[in-house]
Formats: sequence, C-alpha cells, structure tokens
Amino acid sequence: MWDQTFEETLRRFLPFLPPGEELAEDTPLRDLGLDSLGTVELLGNLEGAYDVRFLDDALTPETFATPAVLWKTVAGLLPGSAI
Repeated sequence: MWDQTFEETLRRFLPFLPPGEELAEDTPLRDLGLDSLGTVELLGNLEGAYDVRFLDDALTPETFATPAVLWKTVAGLLPGSAI
C-alpha cells in the first residue's frame, strides 16, 4: 500500500472522491475526475514530493489508470526500490 504523501497528493486531483471516502487501489482515476490537465499537474507534484523523475515510458495513460498502478510506478522510482 502507498504512503500518506501519495494519498494526500493524489486526493487533491480527484474532485469526485468525497473527503473521508476510501481510495480503493483499483478504482479508475478517470472515474474520480482525473483529467489530462490534472494528470500533468499530478505528475509534477509527485516528482516534487518524491524527488524523482518519471521516465518517458512511464508517461502513458496506463500509468495513471488506478492508484495501485500509479503507486507502483512511483515506488519503482524511489532509491533502493526493488520493484
């Protein structure tokens, strides 16, 4: 499961997710209101929060499909990651 920073950052870009409602790992982010502009802003926020850079092959709609896929991508960029 992801950490609190990821949860808080992601929630800011999900206007259709009510406060306090659980963010399920397999919920499509588009269903929660993540649009193309939000995706770009989210990308920048995640890179800043974790001091990482998304590689070109990670800049796909599939990466931003669900919280679980996105977290796996972020976690894989962290130093010492075994993913």
